[in-house]
Amino acid sequence: MYKFLFLFIVSLASAQNYRFVYEYRMKPDLNKKDSVITDYMNLDTDGKKSYFYNAVKYERDSVYAATKSYKDLLSSKNYDQNLSYIIEKDYAKKTANFYDKFKTVSLLIPDNEAPKWKIEKEFLKINNIDCQKATANFKGRNWEAWFSKDYPVNDGPYRFSGLPGLVVSLKDSENDHVFNLIQIKKINGIFSLVPKSTKQMTFAEYKKAMGDFSFSNDDVESISINKQIGKVDIQLKDGYIAKLGTDDMKSGKLDEKISKLLKRTNNYIEKEE
Repeated sequence: MYKFLFLFIVSLASAQNYRFVYEYRMKPDLNKKDSVITDYMNLDTDGKKSYFYNAVKYERDSVYAATKSYKDLLSSKNYDQNLSYIIEKDYAKKTANFYDKFKTVSLLIPDNEAPKWKIEKEFLKINNIDCQKATANFKGRNWEAWFSKDYPVNDGPYRFSGLPGLVVSLKDSENDHVFNLIQIKKINGIFSLVPKSTKQMTFAEYKKAMGDFSFSNDDVESISINKQIGKVDIQLKDGYIAKLGTDDMKSGKLDEKISKLLKRTNNYIEKEE
């Protein structure tokens, strides 16, 4: 059982900014069901909008935006390339925007489809939170959610909103994608790094673009080599940093290794084409 950490617990009824942190476990490769990525995603909300994004990427980008220090960029933690996206939800407009970056282009995929939940008469206490079960078929998958009415936030990870409370736990029937709430805290301000200039496309077009990606030298912004510890950091133009060893450069298959490292998932939450 995962450990639940509360940094700040109060009534959420007042207009405040809150961050809900989810542990996210996903199987990125349909052909390798034993491969699992574990990362951490934030859901920030001010009661009007919410933003769902990778916690490490946000921390890294925020520090770099403030300091413009390349050293800070290289010394930051790494995150999985599959989880570089942002999802923005507007509660009043009932809209959802998916943002990501392909090479130097910021992409926008609008998709306002929301799950049609069936609320079940099953109850469970998860880490001392009273939860109720709900199910839905969404984006080609069958989902099981446990939500809590203790928190007047009708939201959850990724695009999963619309329940009368906060999603505490969520998984699909194949356990390809599993979200567990592990932390709640009050914050001063919510997410502010949504790209202003974007290219709009459908999710099918997005998946094709990511699936067709192949690495080339034109994708490189800069390279940092530390021979003493045998480390190579390659910053790509989309902002991602690929961390390799100097032995990889000597092998003569550097492009192949970077392409493998940057390979996007073929096991998206959106199972439908």
